[in-house]
Amino acid sequence: MQIILDDLSTPAVALLLQQHLEDMYRTSPPESVHALDLTKLKAPDIKFWCVWQETHLMGCGALKLHGGKQGEIKSMRTVHQHRRKGVAAAMLQHIIMFAQHIKLTRLSLETGSQPFFIPAQQLYQRHGFQFCGPFADYQEDPNSKFMTLSLNEEQEHS
Repeated sequence: MQIILDDLSTPAVALLLQQHLEDMYRTSPPESVHALDLTKLKAPDIKFWCVWQETHLMGCGALKLHGGKQGEIKSMRTVHQHRRKGVAAAMLQHIIMFAQHIKLTRLSLETGSQPFFIPAQQLYQRHGFQFCGPFADYQEDPNSKFMTLSLNEEQEHS
């Protein structure tokens, strides 16, 4: 597996993100879908990576930078046939390490509350994320769950 900063220009990446959006709209009411489309993922405050094995796309993930020292994980998605192979865990670890490298103190995310999202919630919990309230511009929503991870080393060691 190789994780590469991506410019969102390949058809395979566009297809994976389209499948991601379709699943989000199939699973959650439209007002509760916070997934970003291809155009919004190209914003300057977003870093987007893909996981590749040779020429095969395995998954993707993004980091949106908020003001201050907070980042948000966006667009975590694994290609269906590569699920349960550690792709999402590798991407999440990459994003956490990048966030630490650029001195962020907190990573947060929004995910759905429906059963479809339980595997994602479990992945984040295994990496130290805890449930929290809304952050940034999010509002309370019964269809959303919010999670956060402190990257402040002093808190982690106390």
